[in-house]
Amino acid sequence: MRYNGLTMSWPVVILLAAGASVLTTVFLVVPAFKGTSFERMGVYLEAWFVPAILIMANCEKPLESALKTFVFFLISQPLIYLMQVPFTTLGWGIFMYYKHWFIITLATFPVAFAGWYITKRNWLSVLIFAPVLAFLGYTAYQCAAGNPSYILAAVFCALQIIVYVLAFFPSILQKVVGLAIPVIVVLVLSFTMPKVDLTSEETLPENPSFSEEATLLYDWNETFNVQLVDPVEGLIYIHASDYGTTTFDIQDGDTVYHYTLEIYNDNGTDRTRVTPAGTDSAE
Repeated sequence: MRYNGLTMSWPVVILLAAGASVLTTVFLVVPAFKGTSFERMGVYLEAWFVPAILIMANCEKPLESALKTFVFFLISQPLIYLMQVPFTTLGWGIFMYYKHWFIITLATFPVAFAGWYITKRNWLSVLIFAPVLAFLGYTAYQCAAGNPSYILAAVFCALQIIVYVLAFFPSILQKVVGLAIPVIVVLVLSFTMPKVDLTSEETLPENPSFSEEATLLYDWNETFNVQLVDPVEGLIYIHASDYGTTTFDIQDGDTVYHYTLEIYNDNGTDRTRVTPAGTDSAE
């Protein structure tokens, strides 16, 4: 069906979901993309606003928008995990991370129903887009102020903000308000968030030596980035943009090793503390 210039039929939605899944899987499994802005596409939410808004803006009715957006995520997200199965030592166990995206998928139905009204291109569009613009501003700030590898993600978020404001906010006043929302978010964050930018590589406590097939299991978030650099040496990479505590696991064969990571301030110096938290069977 053609509404804003694109044909958003069911075959197009399905092909869009499949194409996005293949591209995302490539970014997740190809080593060259590890720890970059491209890998973020399969981990974080910001890139997925693009196909969702594209679908919503090219449907004729709110219910059509809700159904097609929901089906897009219902196909694309599990397909991403399915295509990763042959490339990870977790095998089918990688679906443990799908829970987060399944919740997001369920939320797309009511969100896309209300989101269809961005096609009205009036102050209601500004109201609907406000949390999206705020989120993109927050993400752009986090990426730009954190890991330099994520600078492209920051630029991508900024470009989304500009495109959405130009495409859906017709009046000058609406454009000013739309651009002001993420700017205000960034200004508030720059004055209120702790100034932490800690990057280090260190050996895990008790000098463990894992096999080359060992895999780090971690629920990614915007604050902490943990990667297993050298399994044999037990060497990990850590980047933190705030103080706090997180946990991560390393699976080596049938054994899972649990660790706690703490980022803290010690007399004006940012430090890390990694503590073993036991082991259990991967079964």
